[in-house]
Amino acid sequence: MTKKDPPARQNYRRPKHRSLNRAVISGKPTEDEQLLAKPRPEQEPFTHTDPWRVLRIMGEFVDGFEALAELGQAVTIFGSARVAESDPIYQAAAETARLLGEAGFTIITGGGPGIMEAANRGARASGANSVGLNIELPFEQGVNAFVDIAVEFRYFFVRKTMFVKYAQAFVIFPGGFGTLDELFEALTLIQTGKVQNFPLILFGSAYWGGLIEWMRTTLLAEGKVAEADLDLLVLCDSPSEVRDLIVRSVHEHGWRSEQEAAARAETRRVMSED
Repeated sequence: MTKKDPPARQNYRRPKHRSLNRAVISGKPTEDEQLLAKPRPEQEPFTHTDPWRVLRIMGEFVDGFEALAELGQAVTIFGSARVAESDPIYQAAAETARLLGEAGFTIITGGGPGIMEAANRGARASGANSVGLNIELPFEQGVNAFVDIAVEFRYFFVRKTMFVKYAQAFVIFPGGFGTLDELFEALTLIQTGKVQNFPLILFGSAYWGGLIEWMRTTLLAEGKVAEADLDLLVLCDSPSEVRDLIVRSVHEHGWRSEQEAAARAETRRVMSED
């Protein structure tokens, strides 16, 4: 692949996308907010509103499928939008994405700042496809300057589908609620067999160690999860190790499949008990 030099940092300005900021411009709620709003007596019956919204949702799925169908092998990278370029974890994310890009993977992120920007930056430095899946929010925003393929969404659940459908693995860098949301949803999809041979890598043992310990001492100790469920998570501190683990999962399907099968078997046992 031909490498592309990232733009000079001093010239960086995150572009503002009008379609992502329509709610801010119009002063109206976002589409997600309207969809999830509880009906009020004075509103029109849902048969006059929600069924029509389904068509817009369907169109958003179609747009996403068309934009991403030919990406090839890809890895989705998550992490906090509140990470500065000077933070070592930003540099680690950029290096991880660069190594994965050089290994032939497209890099997918949420298209925003922080870890997302770092990952898109690393992808571009490697010459790999750099994809950003952005979401309409009730405040002004834009896609970071290192995204080559931008897809914009109004509905979180459509965007979430794209993150999983077109990825061979998730790499989860330190982050907040949104990052945790993606982490636990992916765990549930693997545990229930909805996705298979899907490495779920947590980058930064110092950051994630406390969460893993809580899972062991509380969730596992109280029987809310099984040991096999915790084995679905892989802790990592090295960008090259992340790359090697994901490359291995692509070429050795049995490596992750055995661990995932154990978690599914335990889930099946629990759900089938009388």
